Amino acid sequence: MLELPEVLTIAGQLNKAVAGKKVNRVLPPAKAHKFCWYNGDPAEYDAAVAGKRITGAEGFGIYVEIAFEDGVRLCFNDGVNVRITQAEKAPQNYQLMIELENKTALVFTVAMYGGIFLHNGSYDNEYYQKSRQMVSVFSPEFEEYFQKLRKESKGTLSAKAFLATEQRFPGIGNGVLQDILFEAGIPPKRKVGSFTEKEWDRLLHTVVSVLRQMWEKGGRDTEKDIFGSPGGYQTKLSKKTYRSGCPVCGGPVVKEAYLGGSVYYCPICQPD
Repeated sequence: MLELPEVLTIAGQLNKAVAGKKVNRVLPPAKAHKFCWYNGDPAEYDAAVAGKRITGAEGFGIYVEIAFEDGVRLCFNDGVNVRITQAEKAPQNYQLMIELENKTALVFTVAMYGGIFLHNGSYDNEYYQKSRQMVSVFSPEFEEYFQKLRKESKGTLSAKAFLATEQRFPGIGNGVLQDILFEAGIPPKRKVGSFTEKEWDRLLHTVVSVLRQMWEKGGRDTEKDIFGSPGGYQTKLSKKTYRSGCPVCGGPVVKEAYLGGSVYYCPICQPD
């Protein structure tokens, strides 16, 4: 699933690969997917976009957004995969395809669930708006925002719930939080009311530093970019690594189901 490092990486790749290209046509879903959502009828996307040039792309929260001439935009969220390929080599099953003038295509697919939304700048969706209005993790204002949410949160919230629920921090999900909490030395189920000042400071620092590392290395190795290549950030705790034990102490890593997803942690390096 795409989270902030991948969203930023993919937006940057799209700017380099397709900005300035004209759209030949937009093809509606080749295969229906009951958990892929659209803004309106995807069969009408072609009439709105064909003949227009892509002016750029940006990433924010859990969304990547492609901008076209005349203010038309296409955003997609964390459950959508996008790949650039030769149009003639595009897969048979997709949820949307944008053919470009240079015989390449952007192919959008959904495995579990996701949304592909065409709009004119007035897309009024709660998750989209929160992502659009988010305070950037890499901005000078983030520390003040983090401290504000810390004070507003109940002490009974777990570390995972604080970081990855209620869209407090759009783009921080169950994937990236594993290494954030590992670096902070905090287990995912630990209640925030028990944090010391040093732990709060360490958590703030690791949110910024770990996400920056992930972004600078082109996303996590558990996710792929628009060319189908995995990210360069080697996850410490993930589905790829947990069976190998803790990368610091060598002890066993615990995998548990918690709050709608698997969490991984080292009981020695992340004590309760």
